Amino acid sequence: MADTVSPRTSTRRNSRAKTIIILLKVWLDGPKEIAALRQAGLGLLAGLPAEDRVAVYWGMVQAAYPFWRVVATQVGRLLRLQEMASAKQIQQRMREALGDRQIVYNATQRVLRSCVDWGILADAGPRGVYGPGRQVEVLDSSLAAWLIEALLTGGVGRASASQLLRHPSLYPFRFPALDARELVVQTPRLDLLRHGLDDDLVMLRKDVPDAEG
Repeated sequence: MADTVSPRTSTRRNSRAKTIIILLKVWLDGPKEIAALRQAGLGLLAGLPAEDRVAVYWGMVQAAYPFWRVVATQVGRLLRLQEMASAKQIQQRMREALGDRQIVYNATQRVLRSCVDWGILADAGPRGVYGPGRQVEVLDSSLAAWLIEALLTGGVGRASASQLLRHPSLYPFRFPALDARELVVQTPRLDLLRHGLDDDLVMLRKDVPDAEG
């Protein structure tokens, strides 16, 4: 990271400026829709061991940058299917989803390298091939609910608790079996929608409290 954000060259100055902009959007100047999520995430960070704080970083960047979630979803699907994912496969899926543009290619590469830097993807064998990195066990139901809230805030539609906990963009994390009611009770910003006789969907509340609420 020091090399990436070093101010010694024009390229590095540009990288440093982009990194600062990203961090500001995630933690300070993001849209008001993520303010309550951010405040709750900061509260969770204080009680997490250093090695597990990646869960909060992951949730916040997905909420602030839905593009990150789209890349993570493609990675998670490939890892689930074949235990390895190549940059070529991921780039192809991103082109199909968002168009064959250089900006999509470059941004996807940056997300992939960030995942490797965070230790949640691992370089595996040939260049451009990735395998699973460190898996984080999320045993705290309040953290699990917060990650689901981050996922919904980032644009994922309402779904059952099991579908959300197994969402491919959450591939670095392992969750205990939790039902919808166990998730919703952890935060006032999640709500239930009855779907059928015995299926509750998890969704964001329409009257989400603000950061002070």
